[in-house]
Amino acid sequence: MVERPQIRAWRPLLAGIDEVFHARITDHVYPMHTHETWTLLIVDDGMVRYDLERHEHGALDRTVTLLPPHVPHNGRSVTPDGFRKRVVYLDSAQLDDGLVGLAVDSPVLDDPLLRRRIHQLHLSLEQVGDELEAESRLTLVSERLRDHLLQRVEDRSEVRDAGIAHRLRELLDERFVEGVSLQDASATLHVHPAHLVRVFSREFGMGPHQYLTGRRIDLARRLLLGGMAPRLVAAASGFYDQSHFSRHFKRMLGISPGLYARSAVVTPGRP
Repeated sequence: MVERPQIRAWRPLLAGIDEVFHARITDHVYPMHTHETWTLLIVDDGMVRYDLERHEHGALDRTVTLLPPHVPHNGRSVTPDGFRKRVVYLDSAQLDDGLVGLAVDSPVLDDPLLRRRIHQLHLSLEQVGDELEAESRLTLVSERLRDHLLQRVEDRSEVRDAGIAHRLRELLDERFVEGVSLQDASATLHVHPAHLVRVFSREFGMGPHQYLTGRRIDLARRLLLGGMAPRLVAAASGFYDQSHFSRHFKRMLGISPGLYARSAVVTPGRP
């Protein structure tokens, strides 16, 4: 009996990604086909064998596979147990079509850092309200893919620009409740999005999305201790909804917003 594939697919609210596709495949064999977008694939279990431009390749659980648009390929499991994969389909805003030939020559990338970043991108794409994090992670993934395709030296030295990092922090401080996208920050500061993420992370030891979340949590704590109901604090401190707020609050402090509010000690003489 042929086992039906287990599939999840959705279109995220994030420019640059056309579709996210998670699947467990056992018996299905993909025939030769093409995509209009770039196929960025990681395998979590098992192994995939595929043909690209009359050459056979394999996708392992430790590697990254990048299949270019408009180039025919197929796919099948190497073992009877099948495989689990996660895919993001990237549009040409992330990788220019002029890089297609380079991707055909080397679709398999053995890069643990890139694979980890793609894994983190998938996690952020599953969480509504974490768009800045997903955008930041996508920017770094796309940049590293371009570096591979252009055969750039991965350990090249980079100029440390603390001034840009501090300007971005000031922008985040000014707009942390309403939020600011990486593209808006890039346009405001006239700096490439990937460079913004890189210099900010190097200067402050955390990504822009982590800093933004920390600022929001700080405000939420003040509002909770001031007596505002937890159900109102989420929107007042810039979170997407109550679930988004509670998840990040508990991750930061280890307890829920409600428990935090109830733990408040009333200080005599203070309102």
